[in-house]
Amino acid sequence: LNFLLFQPYTMPPVDGTSQWLRKTIDSAAVILFSKTTCPYCKNVKDVLAEAKIKHATIELDQLSNGSAIQKSLASFSKIETVPQMFVRGKFIGDSQMVLKYHRNNELTSIVNESKYDYDLIVIGGGSGGLAAGKEAAKYGAKTAVLDFVEPTPIGTTWGLGGTCVNVGCIPKKLMHQAGLLTLCLLISVSHNWSTMVEGVQSHIGSLNWGYKVALRDNQVTYLNAKGMLISPHEVQITDKNQKVSIITGDKIILATGERPKYPEIPGAVEYGITSDDLFSLPYFPGKTLVVGASYVALECAGFLASLGGDVTVMVRSILLRGFDQQMAEKIKQLKAVDTENNKPGLLLVKGHYTDGKKFEEEFETVIFAVGREPQLSKVLCTTVGVKLDKNGRVVCTDDEQTTVSNVYAIGDINAGKPQLTPVAIQAGRYLAKRLFAGATELTDYSNVATTVFTPLEYGACGLSEEDAIEKYGDKDIEVYHSNFKPLEWTVAHREDNVCYMKLVCRKSDHMRVLGLHVLGPNAGEITQGYAVAIKMGATKADFDRTIGIHPTCSEVCEYCFFICIEPFSR
Repeated sequence: LNFLLFQPYTMPPVDGTSQWLRKTIDSAAVILFSKTTCPYCKNVKDVLAEAKIKHATIELDQLSNGSAIQKSLASFSKIETVPQMFVRGKFIGDSQMVLKYHRNNELTSIVNESKYDYDLIVIGGGSGGLAAGKEAAKYGAKTAVLDFVEPTPIGTTWGLGGTCVNVGCIPKKLMHQAGLLTLCLLISVSHNWSTMVEGVQSHIGSLNWGYKVALRDNQVTYLNAKGMLISPHEVQITDKNQKVSIITGDKIILATGERPKYPEIPGAVEYGITSDDLFSLPYFPGKTLVVGASYVALECAGFLASLGGDVTVMVRSILLRGFDQQMAEKIKQLKAVDTENNKPGLLLVKGHYTDGKKFEEEFETVIFAVGREPQLSKVLCTTVGVKLDKNGRVVCTDDEQTTVSNVYAIGDINAGKPQLTPVAIQAGRYLAKRLFAGATELTDYSNVATTVFTPLEYGACGLSEEDAIEKYGDKDIEVYHSNFKPLEWTVAHREDNVCYMKLVCRKSDHMRVLGLHVLGPNAGEITQGYAVAIKMGATKADFDRTIGIHPTCSEVCEYCFFICIEPFSR
């Protein structure tokens, strides 16, 4: 399609119509105010389609306050009818003028005229950056996406798509699935690490290529180069040959994500690896020490153990900080598989237990999963004026705007927001719609579902029990919970009372469900559906009235909950 009809998700308030119009007209690259029943509007749309000019279209007859918007438009264009076309804040004309420009072969040059090289420059080619870039291009914004991967200390690098696709969600889930197959067979099977890695990397390569094709198809310029914002509208780019140049953009989106941290201990960088290296490692890690208590640490340890590795997890304090601690404790008690000791390792690790007793053991591989950090010093000149918090993340308003008015930040570097791929994607899309298509809806960062892909998965949505009690007080919180056993575990005589689910509810709000937590097979698939219910304000009674699918693990939500007399946090 050469144009896109767009209806803003939420309408501007009636008393703010003029301000909304001014912002929309100034921000949009190419925007057409139209009515679906107007033949003159159709003529302009046909011309734009013929000229292959992408643009945002706001159909005034489809909006409850469309008449007010049309009346206010006259103050910008001096005409009271539609269609009205604007390009980068400038009124181009009505149907008569647009058709005239087209007949004279002037329309394309008018649309392409700009004081900047690009309407939007996105620094970072991860999930959020790609989503924002492609969405902006739909509305006629001339867009560039910059992506560059700094090699890890051992030289690992990857293609377009960011952490999730290359060294995160995708390879992790594939290796997690490989581990589950081993667990399900209950027989001794040989596993070929190299074959698995080759298959995983082949799939990732196809995704990298697909992203490049998608950018090309959406007419987004892809620059495989390192970007540095040196002024509010200038980005210095350095390509792989170290050639330096400068491009300019009206608006800038920072979407550079984060990279794993190395602890400040001797030998960490020289001899250790991170998840950035693990998924393309050419050899099986063997006897492995995973340092860290994050979900990354537990997921990596989980699939390595499931594949037959001898794995030790070293933590400093609690597991899964920020998650429900009862669920974290249950994960801690799990043992994925019986493992056999491999040959003595090559790396000597020394430390201390919490009781002060010394720890000393050899490992073949040491994986550090002690958290992630932004690397904005490589992306931002301090003179630009973008404010960072104490952790080096970008301080933003609710609409992802930084302290520099034309610079925005999405994804993991946005301070205080959930660090999840789908969050970055939605934030990128919504931001692009607000910038170039007159939308007003903000990304809702509350009640975002997530899953920890340990061998027995942990899905969560909403508040943990601890956070609910801290926010509302323990007297206002009721917890319903139950163990359950998957049907497929019964014939194989798997353990009892391992899988677990609980609802955290608020008494004074009709037992509204504040949080759902499930530990069991396919917890991610279970949690996704319930996330909609929690987002819509479902109560315990709503869950009780829902008839479950039998036989499934998920049906425990409908009929098997008991009141938890003593909250775990006590």
